[in-house]
Amino acid sequence: MTKVIIAGYAGKMGQNAVKMVQNRDDFDLVAVYGQPGQSSATPLADNTKVFDKLDDIDVDADVWVDFTIPATVFENTKFAIEHNYSPVVGTTGLKDDQITELQALAANKQLGGLIAPNFGISAVLLMQFAQQAAKYMPDVEIIEMHHDQKLDAPSGTALNTAKLISKVRKPHKQGNPDEKETIPGVRGGTYDGIPIHAVRLPGLVAHEQVMFGSTGEGLTIRQDSFDRVSFMSGVAVAVEKISAEKELFVGLENIL
Repeated sequence: MTKVIIAGYAGKMGQNAVKMVQNRDDFDLVAVYGQPGQSSATPLADNTKVFDKLDDIDVDADVWVDFTIPATVFENTKFAIEHNYSPVVGTTGLKDDQITELQALAANKQLGGLIAPNFGISAVLLMQFAQQAAKYMPDVEIIEMHHDQKLDAPSGTALNTAKLISKVRKPHKQGNPDEKETIPGVRGGTYDGIPIHAVRLPGLVAHEQVMFGSTGEGLTIRQDSFDRVSFMSGVAVAVEKISAEKELFVGLENIL
């Protein structure tokens, strides 16, 4: 039986995680953590403890699942590692230096963990396909589309896609070298010369397309998540496997 804590349990992703864990015979939801005044729309078992202060959490658990917010994810993940909970982090917003620090902490404790920009299998495949395509078509732009309540931009998936692509291509400025933005920012943000565009609209969930262009041809790879429940199979795999690992990975593909 894998004992699980869910941080950010009252949010939309957190609620899906609560349902997934409670529906598994091999998982035990021992605790949830959220902000004061929050509550779960999904009924919790009587033995599930509810915490609204990080320092009050003191339970026997194996895995910490984090679906909180970018402003608190580093503090939460550090707390989990320091208390020997294997972190499974779906919250985006961690900076590279923060990830490095967390990986060092986990390595020191020989503790397994996962930071996943996206738990959707289709998103993982998109990132892998995009990296392969970039070896042959280095001119590329990324468009990510999310619901209008998302707190960070670009999405963790889009940023991780750009990082994977940058490993196989030389950074370079795309488009006309003399181009001028008549509206500041209209060409999007860039990562190693890769333009990233973020769309935020009601009705969307999580979507990404990676567009490649070359002389006389183009390639578009697109991924769509229509329902947050699609992420739960990846979360379940992470919860199942992560306690057996000895390091903090970035990317679901590392444990599939």
